[in-house]
This record gives sequence, C-alpha cells and structure tokens, in this order.
Amino acid sequence: MHVPVLLQEMLDALRPQPGGIYLDGTLGAGGYAEAILTASDPDGVVVGLDLDAEAVARAKERLARFGTRFLSRHAGFHEASEVLAELGIVRVDGAVLDLGLSSDQIENPARGFSFALEGPLDMRFDADSGQPLAEFLNAVDAKELERVIAVYGEERYSRRIARGLVEARRRGAPSTTVELARLVARLVPKREPRIHPATRTFQALRIAVNHELDNIERGLDEIPKLLKPGGRFCVVSYHSLEDRLVKTSFREKKKDPRNWVVVTPRPIRPSADEVRRNPRARSAKMRVLEAAATPRQER
Repeated sequence: MHVPVLLQEMLDALRPQPGGIYLDGTLGAGGYAEAILTASDPDGVVVGLDLDAEAVARAKERLARFGTRFLSRHAGFHEASEVLAELGIVRVDGAVLDLGLSSDQIENPARGFSFALEGPLDMRFDADSGQPLAEFLNAVDAKELERVIAVYGEERYSRRIARGLVEARRRGAPSTTVELARLVARLVPKREPRIHPATRTFQALRIAVNHELDNIERGLDEIPKLLKPGGRFCVVSYHSLEDRLVKTSFREKKKDPRNWVVVTPRPIRPSADEVRRNPRARSAKMRVLEAAATPRQER
C-alpha cells in the first residue's frame, strides 16, 4: 500500500474545514483525499484527479464510504480548470499535489516503471493514451535522447548512454525494463551501492514519456487561480527539477503580495522518524502558497 508522504504536515498547511471544497490533483491511492475528507467531516468535498485510470478505480473503492463527498475523474491536474468547470465548481478552498510516483505503479511490472521488475517498456501514467517508452526509444534521435537524459535525469553520462541506446536499438534491444536497466548499468561507471546506475535514466525517460514538466508548469499556473481567498495550495516534490519549478512559480507570485502569500519561505521536509518508517519520503519537499484574503485585482 502506498504510504502518503508528509501527511500531517499537508493537513496542517491545508487546514481542511467542514463545508470546504478541495482538489487532490494527484489522487494515487487516495491517502491525501481520505485524510482531507476525514478532517473536513461532515460535509467537506474532495475532487480527485489522476492520469492513471487504475489509481482512480482503486481510490473510488477505498473512499466509497464518503459517498458524494468524493468526486473523482480520470484526468491530469493540468486539466483541473476544465474538470472543475464541468462539475460547476468555480473556486476551491485548497488544493494538493504529490508529484511522486505511486508505489502501486512501481510495484506493477506491467506498467514498466521499475528497473528491478521485468516488464514492458511503457512508463505511461495514462495507459490508455500517449506514446509508450518503447515507441519513444525507437523514434528519438541520439541528440534528443542525450538532451532528455542530461536535462531530465541530470545524468553526467548522458551522451554515452544515448549513444549506447541508439546502437542497441539497431539490434532490436532492449525490449524490457530489466534489459534497459542492465544496458544502462554497463554504460556508466559504478556508483553508490544503494543507487542503481539506471535510476537517473529511468527518471528522465519517464518524465519525457509523460510530459511531466510541461504539465507541472501548467498546473502551477492554473491551479492557484482556482483558489478562494485564503485558500492554500500544497505541492510535494521529490527531485530538483520539480522543486525548482515550484520554487520559481511561487517566487514569481510572491512579487504580487496583494494576491499571493508564500507560506513556506523554506520547504517543509519529513522528520527523521518518517524517513525511517518510509524511506520514500527521504527526498520529499513541500511548498505552500496561499491566495491572499484581500480582494484580488482583475488580471
């Protein structure tokens, strides 16, 4: 079962209240949504979105006891404005994003996210649309692949890996996640014992396949506009690319203090106890933005 990261810290920042309407833009297993629904009892509402249809189905089953207080849609958080408009919701009292990969996705070999489990080269959050990793690798040229691995994976051996993957492609390889991981491991020097050599490459390819950074930028621009005065937007990120986007977006909004307040000058980090209980939380950072309680000027 996926363990929500910084759960209590998220609740303390979001401050769910009875009667409130909240957006969980990365529904996953439903841990955040469940906590918000419980804290906003008896009539708070959560709208949950996820690009993964399997995640939406699991969350609906888990949260069925909340009845109509929980509304779910198979959609990305970058589509929040359209989804809320279809539901007749103009503004929300708060919103949360957990940008991490769900444990349920990692542990399902058929999804192709893990380099430790044999599976297809897929990596799509939305298994019903988009381009699987296998198609991406077959179509991309060496220069673009090098850029993807260097920028999205912050991998110093990006050129070596890109050239090796293009050469392997000519031989019809790799065809599975384990084959891909082994190939990358052969192309780069050994690193820290606890970090697999393919970690950064897998991250980069997943980001590229799912257009993650583009979607994050769109979400960071659109979701704050959906907040009621005094509403808060909590974003949990796990690597420097994501956190940099969040930090930059919030810093820009801070220049307009009539409309925005950055609640977290420094990101909130998990406690040592949480990291011991859930090692996945180790790299998590949460930043919080608040829509100012004063009337907004027209944009």
